[in-house]
Amino acid sequence: MFKQGFIISMSSIKKQLHQLCIAYVQERMNAAQQAINEAQQSSNDDTKSSAGDKYETGREMAQQETNRNLTQLNEANKLMVALNQISTSGQQSIADAGSVVITNNGKFYLSISAGALSLDGDPYFAISPGSPIGLKMKGSKAGDEFSLNGKGYKVLEIW
Repeated sequence: MFKQGFIISMSSIKKQLHQLCIAYVQERMNAAQQAINEAQQSSNDDTKSSAGDKYETGREMAQQETNRNLTQLNEANKLMVALNQISTSGQQSIADAGSVVITNNGKFYLSISAGALSLDGDPYFAISPGSPIGLKMKGSKAGDEFSLNGKGYKVLEIW
C-alpha cells in the first residue's frame, strides 16, 4: 500500500513540475507578445516630423525590437512543443525526458531549461536533456555516478 501511494505521489510531483514548466514558458510567451505589441504601437504612434531621419531611426529601432521579441516568442513556442511531447505518467528506471532524477547534489526534472523550481518547499532544477548535465544524466539509472565540472554526482532515484 505504501509503495502504491509513493508512486502516486511521484506521479503527482512530475505533473506539478511539468505544470510549473508550462507556466514558465507561458510567462515568457506573454512577455514577448506584450513587448511585440508595445514596439508595434510605438512604431505606429511615431509621427513623421520635420526630422525625417529621426522618424526612420525610431521606426527601425521599433522593428529591431519587434524582431528580437519575435525570436524570443519563437524560442518559447519550441519549448512548449518540447514540453507537450513529455509524458508525466509512469515509473521510469532509466533517466530520459520527463524523468525526475534525485542525486546527492540536487533534484532534477529532465524537461526544458527553466532553472530552479520550488515545489512544496523543495528545490528542483528543470534542465534540458541536451544540456551538459542533462546529457550526463540521460540513460543513467539509480546507483550510477558521473562528474561535471569537477563535481561528483550519484544518482539515488529516478521516477
